[in-house]
Amino acid sequence: MPELPEVEVVRRGLDTHLVGRTLGEVEVLHPRAVRGNEEDLAALLPGLTVTGTGRRGKFMWLELSDGAALVVHLRMSGQMLLDAPGRIASPHVRIRARMGEIELSFVDQRTFGLWQYAPLVDGFPATISHIAPDPFEAAFDAQEAARAMRRRNSPLKSVLLNQEVVSGIGSIYADEAMWAARLRPWRNARTMRQRDAVRVLEEARDVMARSLEQGGTSFDSLYVNVNGASGSFSRSLNAYGQAGAPCPRCATPIERTVVGGRSSYFCPACQVL
Repeated sequence: MPELPEVEVVRRGLDTHLVGRTLGEVEVLHPRAVRGNEEDLAALLPGLTVTGTGRRGKFMWLELSDGAALVVHLRMSGQMLLDAPGRIASPHVRIRARMGEIELSFVDQRTFGLWQYAPLVDGFPATISHIAPDPFEAAFDAQEAARAMRRRNSPLKSVLLNQEVVSGIGSIYADEAMWAARLRPWRNARTMRQRDAVRVLEEARDVMARSLEQGGTSFDSLYVNVNGASGSFSRSLNAYGQAGAPCPRCATPIERTVVGGRSSYFCPACQVL
């Protein structure tokens, strides 16, 4: 699933190409792509202008001229692709939106993603009001987020993935942050020191910032930018997906375990906290 850096790369592409453009014909090709909406997006969206874009954690949205937002959930395989009308020929196109001489196609092989129309409340879509600030927001308080983590009687890996504690971090960047902070994924968050909880959050922000510089992490063709390009940060990973490879810090083979039903990669020698 795309995490904060991958979603931010897509948001930046949409911001560059769509702000100021007006939605024309909108064609919904699969009902799951618009599930949960009270109104027909094909009738509601035409005539509205994109006035801006936003993101919190893994959620992004287009700000619309009627004061609402079009929230985009990429989920496992969603893509927002821009090209000339009719050029995107994928059998997995779920929504097409004509915007002048370009067309926005929502491609989603697994049909887990969706577009959702929602009112904006204090600058954020009402549908994501339960999502915590992410480490790149001005409102993010690392000390308070660390305290929230330490109130959870759960493994650290599971807490880092909890979007109501801190948003934007998924399995890739959780493993990388824990490796950098030398923390083991099964460590109970309630037993952590405050400084260790703060450090793992700081390491998560650092690794996601470095990933952003390289266009995010792509392991297959399901995650791409608006122009179809893949990110290259997968070549810079220290722990995630590296089972059997030598730890870049101590050369001990990286191991894989399962924490909270999710694969976790760690160094058994130098992740000692």
